[in-house]
Amino acid sequence: MFGPLTEELENLLWGRGVEKLPVIPRLAVILVRFIYAVIRDVIAGNLTLRAMGLVYVTILSVVPVIAISFSVLKAFGFHRKLEPLLYNFLLPLGAKGEQLTAQVMGFVDNVKGDVLAGVGLAVLFFTVISMAQRIEASFNFVWRVDRPRSLARRMSEYLSVVLVGPVVMVTALALITRIKSIALIREITDIEPIGATFTFGAQLTPYLLVSLAFTFVYWFVPNTRVRLSAAVVGGLSGGIMWSATGALFATFVVGATRTADIYATFAIIIIALIWIYLCWLILLIGAQVAFYFQNPEYLRPGYRQVSIGSRQREQLALSLMLMVARAFHDSGKHPTVAMVASRLGMPNLVMVPVLNRLEAANLIARTSKDRLLPTRDPAQVLLKDIVSAVREPQATDMFSEVRWPDAIDKIGRQVQSAMDDTLANQSLEDLLQTAPADNQPVAEPQNKESS
Repeated sequence: MFGPLTEELENLLWGRGVEKLPVIPRLAVILVRFIYAVIRDVIAGNLTLRAMGLVYVTILSVVPVIAISFSVLKAFGFHRKLEPLLYNFLLPLGAKGEQLTAQVMGFVDNVKGDVLAGVGLAVLFFTVISMAQRIEASFNFVWRVDRPRSLARRMSEYLSVVLVGPVVMVTALALITRIKSIALIREITDIEPIGATFTFGAQLTPYLLVSLAFTFVYWFVPNTRVRLSAAVVGGLSGGIMWSATGALFATFVVGATRTADIYATFAIIIIALIWIYLCWLILLIGAQVAFYFQNPEYLRPGYRQVSIGSRQREQLALSLMLMVARAFHDSGKHPTVAMVASRLGMPNLVMVPVLNRLEAANLIARTSKDRLLPTRDPAQVLLKDIVSAVREPQATDMFSEVRWPDAIDKIGRQVQSAMDDTLANQSLEDLLQTAPADNQPVAEPQNKESS
């Protein structure tokens, strides 16, 4: 029922007349595009389902994560300094949040060194890495990334964040507290309006820390290169939504006394689950904002299926091989999928199926950092082999043998024969000699796998 209305709204927001508007109205339209795209994606369920899944993962993994992170701090003797942060996170739960904070800190106090050893330590680390992997999968979904980190990168990067992150947070909090206690700073803050400004800044500090944490997550977690500006925009958006939602949720908890009476001791669990779900949903929405800021061409299609014709797939396969062979021939920097997509003006996800078929035909190789390399000398690669990689069944196809009607099979053979005659004896090297070099991507888009 919303189809015609959605189409009319998109035609209005992405109409040709928008670019001719003055600066302020045009920026307002762009802002409305962002709001519309995010609301559309949330209503479609793409983000809500991921948030629900992350709630389940959080329930299973929260104890091991807390055990490892806080035990590292306990080894330095200042794990209690993170108690205010945990309390602020659970503040929207009201009195239940204070109760949960006390229980968590009591759990950390009871953690002993002999518990975190041997098989127990291995299980804890495995659980933490599994949780981080599922979080990365959700962010990769938002960023349209089809390949996760390698196992070695997961081990090194995930554990470094889990082990070093809490220490960095505590150090930052200690520095902030130390600055406030300096006599000179206290004397300066006694001067107005510096004192009022400093007080206002101190009140904003928790929200800025949340936005900073969101910014780091958006920059680090997706397995792609995220521009800092996009991560900051997403971090600020997520931080503002988190703060506003926390205030509204706290009001809801205070007014939900009847629910607490019905569910008794289970009320704290239900309320905590709802709050965790909202936190994950906000985090994913902020990631969506960061993605759209860096890739505005996705604002209109969103997660809708983008398809191309068979002729475009063949031309895309030839273009991919040409650009990869050009870089190999000129000893230049090997292109990534993002670079080729940027040059052709085509979404990454449209290119992935064609790239997979070229890989299955052993014509191209894709490194762990998403670099594209030729598997053979361009002089040994015939153009008809490239086209056949897209047209003909590959080993990865589930239905490689189909019983076509005889008349259809005959037409298919005639079309293939005509194409083979056109491309006969033409190699990729021949195409390199005739194709102008300026058809290659000259600049790499700011997208971590290409690093």
